[in-house]
Amino acid sequence: MLSSVLSFLFLIPCITSVGFGLFSIRSAAAFFSKKDRVDPSFAPPVSVLRSVCGVDAGTYENLASFCRQDYPQFQILLAVHDPQDPAVPVIRRLIRDFPQVDIQLFLCPRALGTNPKVSNLMQVESKARHPFLLVCDSDVRVEQDTLRRVVQPMVDPKVGAVTCMCRSQGGGWVSTLEALREATEFCPGVLAAHRLEGIQFGLGAAILVRRTALERIGGLASIADYLADDFLLGNRIAHAGYSVVLSGAVVDHGLSLDGLRSLAQRQLRWNRGIRVCRPWGYRGLVFTYGVPMSMLFLAVSGVSAFTLSVLAMTWTARLGMARVVGGRWLKAPAARRFLWLVPVQDTLSFALWCAGLFGRTIRWRGRVFRLADSGKLIPVGGQAPDLSTLYDDATVAAAAQ
Repeated sequence: MLSSVLSFLFLIPCITSVGFGLFSIRSAAAFFSKKDRVDPSFAPPVSVLRSVCGVDAGTYENLASFCRQDYPQFQILLAVHDPQDPAVPVIRRLIRDFPQVDIQLFLCPRALGTNPKVSNLMQVESKARHPFLLVCDSDVRVEQDTLRRVVQPMVDPKVGAVTCMCRSQGGGWVSTLEALREATEFCPGVLAAHRLEGIQFGLGAAILVRRTALERIGGLASIADYLADDFLLGNRIAHAGYSVVLSGAVVDHGLSLDGLRSLAQRQLRWNRGIRVCRPWGYRGLVFTYGVPMSMLFLAVSGVSAFTLSVLAMTWTARLGMARVVGGRWLKAPAARRFLWLVPVQDTLSFALWCAGLFGRTIRWRGRVFRLADSGKLIPVGGQAPDLSTLYDDATVAAAAQ
């Protein structure tokens, strides 16, 4: 009796995951087949805000890609928390190499709120001169026409934010697994949500916001204590009466994970954050995990023509969706070169999804936090260091030069 019940429970996600895969393919085709309309006459000035912490092999080129934008007027504000951060000399080199671009480095030693990224951005927000603000992660790289494409929906005054998907890539098999997950699991979910109900949230890689919309929700200070700052930025702008648009421009994202532990911490942080923000949506993800569920179904039900056909149908739909959405439409290198790793990635992702159902503790940038019911970050073991008490104004000013 128990095995029959379990077989039925495992069979349902197998069936629903096939439907999800087919719907994701259809959603991606509908989304990417529409070409962005670019009006050369609409190019309002934009302020690009980026919080930078640490460096890797791609940091300089990631930052430089914004300096090469084919756009008439923009400024780049780079925020660093610690004057001793290794990113500081890289940014100084960037400023020297692109004298024609308005680039400014700001040292932001104060700790405003518990989210370090938002804390940095808050300290440079007042320096932004333009009516549109583009908030980007420091490890994002863009094409030369990205800014021109992303700004286009803002011609409609009802649009308050425009956000972008990303395709990740990085060295090592652990980073490849994470890049594969984002291209073949996360982004298809975004496209399916877009087709079903539109977008009412932001994606951290790149979010362009209308300054008046940001002011209406209380500025960046309103999300300074939350983990899911990108989700909330778009979500609160949507709830303020503005539209949020998913741009056809896809940005590139560099991954540098040094092992399975780092990957697990990253995914658990993401999973627990989603669970707090969208508890029922998070639980509903179980119906998309066809690969691990089909293996459980086979283990419980035994080998038969029916169970093997379910397994084959589920895996075919999953791999087909990964190839079409991640490889063809997103053009993600991981989805094109390592499609055979999808079952491995799905099994790991499902295990971490199960772990994300429990607990509230996360690790982020070397610190430990606990998530409140509202999604706020509660520091465990003390507040973030306020470096303004360690460095005098002269030291901070000298580092910024």
